[in-house]
Amino acid sequence: MTRASTSTRVFVYGTLLSGEPNHRLLRGARLIGPGRTRPRFTLHDYGPFPALASGGKHSIKGEVYEVDALMLAALDRLEGHPRFYERTPIALDGAGCVEAYLLPKERLADRPIIESGCWRRHRKERKQW
Repeated sequence: MTRASTSTRVFVYGTLLSGEPNHRLLRGARLIGPGRTRPRFTLHDYGPFPALASGGKHSIKGEVYEVDALMLAALDRLEGHPRFYERTPIALDGAGCVEAYLLPKERLADRPIIESGCWRRHRKERKQW
């Protein structure tokens, strides 16, 4: 990523995490480090991926990356922004404001809540069922 390009910090919490299937889209992005939301969100199990919604009481665990405009456009395509997920600025606990992909609450009716706020932990626990 060139420094001359416009960069955006993005919080990822599911299939874009390092080691997860969609992480390849972040190849070349700068890892800022681990991140955690303030306890104002809910993470839902949407089957093969999680969905983040505002207005909860959980702190969600993830990673923060700095991406350029082309990479952000690729992430928007993957997430179906703005028709499916909505890219929204959120405040992280102690790390400032970043962009995150949130799903509108009306799409989350009857979807199980991931109480731990951690997609990786949830997937491990789910495999043990």
